[in-house]
Amino acid sequence: MSRAGNVSDVQNAVAAGVEMVQYRRKDASTSELFAEAAVLRKLCRRTLFLVNDRVDIAMAVQADGVHLGQDDLPFPAARKLLGQEKIIGLTVHSLDEARQAEAAGADYLGVSPIFTTQTKADAGPPAGIQLIQQIKRAVKIPLVAIGGINLANAPEVIQAGADGLCAISAVVSGEDVGRRSKNSSGCSGKFLPETQS
Repeated sequence: MSRAGNVSDVQNAVAAGVEMVQYRRKDASTSELFAEAAVLRKLCRRTLFLVNDRVDIAMAVQADGVHLGQDDLPFPAARKLLGQEKIIGLTVHSLDEARQAEAAGADYLGVSPIFTTQTKADAGPPAGIQLIQQIKRAVKIPLVAIGGINLANAPEVIQAGADGLCAISAVVSGEDVGRRSKNSSGCSGKFLPETQS
């Protein structure tokens, strides 16, 4: 989806003041992932840098942490490998999963999918902002909304209780990633751009 490439997108997003970048790339070899993640890690020295799914890559580039899905490396194994100082976020799709993730020790929850998304084919049906509201009442750790987030619906998501937003197409598919990142952060939550090749 990126027009300029991950390196350019991250440079612009960091310059615009984003507080966290998640590196997500599904179509590359391990050596390619490592090489690009190492470059992005250097760009994010003052910005939190997480790697999606791949604990090995996160460790190799000394990322600040990882974001894991329900079918990725189990949380206890990831925590054992990364240690207590690294961030581990977990994607959840229901109130039960959210409670389990918090009990396991997750640092934050990625609540997904809120709206229809074209980025992830197996994301499932959109849950709507009601899921954010339910989970917000039940857990104490931060919530990051994922799935179909854009400039139009971002304020609604924050008002529902999300502490941050994660987006791909709303940030990287346009001409000016820096401007899009800056505009997105004006909705009183944190805007977490995912890099996507």
